[in-house]
Amino acid sequence: MLLLSPIDPLIEKHGMLILDGGLATELEKMGFNLSTHLWSAHFLESNPEAIRKVHLSYLKAGANCIISASYQASISGFISEGFSEKKAKSLLERSVALANEASNEYLELLKDSGTQRIRPLVAASIGPYGAYLANGAEYNGNYKVSKSELTSFHESRWEILCNCPVSLFACETIPSFKEAEVLLEILRQTPEIFAWMSFSCRDKEHISDGTLIRECATLFKGCDQVVAVGINCTAPKYISSLVKQVRLSLPNKPVVVYPNSGNIYDSEKKTWLGKSDPLDYGIAACDWFRSGARLIGGCCQIGPKHIQAMRETLLNQRLYQA
Repeated sequence: MLLLSPIDPLIEKHGMLILDGGLATELEKMGFNLSTHLWSAHFLESNPEAIRKVHLSYLKAGANCIISASYQASISGFISEGFSEKKAKSLLERSVALANEASNEYLELLKDSGTQRIRPLVAASIGPYGAYLANGAEYNGNYKVSKSELTSFHESRWEILCNCPVSLFACETIPSFKEAEVLLEILRQTPEIFAWMSFSCRDKEHISDGTLIRECATLFKGCDQVVAVGINCTAPKYISSLVKQVRLSLPNKPVVVYPNSGNIYDSEKKTWLGKSDPLDYGIAACDWFRSGARLIGGCCQIGPKHIQAMRETLLNQRLYQA
């Protein structure tokens, strides 16, 4: 029998869950170069303190849940960059340890100020196979690999993270129906694990490979291990419509959304083009809540200022209860 979903106490207390924002783009703002195949996962080895600081900045901004720096971290990816399998495993474990360290530090800061708060959740990021390819394939799902190859890729990381102290898994930026099927099959083989499933989408109805998101959502009917289904790393203008589509298929399951800024990513130059205003993002988040989203945060180019503005706006609109 499954235990209580880890998101339920926070949603019961606050009416929703506030997620963090982008990790890699915050590291870029700190002046670091992320133009490697490992992207932010490179810093698990070269500068773990920078990752911990980003996690802490989101907690201070009001996030109830932070996502580990394992999005682009995989056994295959680390080995291809010259790390041993043993080192690759330890770096995956470090991604969770850093998030928990930031959470512990934040709770100590609250204790010193006399403030009480439910312990923030730590979600282990499970990025798509396309993140390992590091060529933008997570935005189209065009992998040219078999289902068994996808399964083997994900299982090696999944097995390690299952033994780490996390609240749940964040299966995110899923671009294809096939990869969603693979992740669900692996999840069912580990009944002690909870997860949310979040897709990258190309418009207001379809995920990146062209499948209707409401069709993808039906995959998770009756699976209590999947605590939320939704959208991330997608333009904000599509989110409200996509939330409504998910709810058509899953009216009783929470919807998770953490879009990017709407800026355009240049995969060749590995940089973002455009700007985003934190106040506008907060106003948009209220629309997503009213459309039915209950886990809301940000992805690429969304930073602590956006999350803080979002929390304040949701509070002012009485959609989030402190």
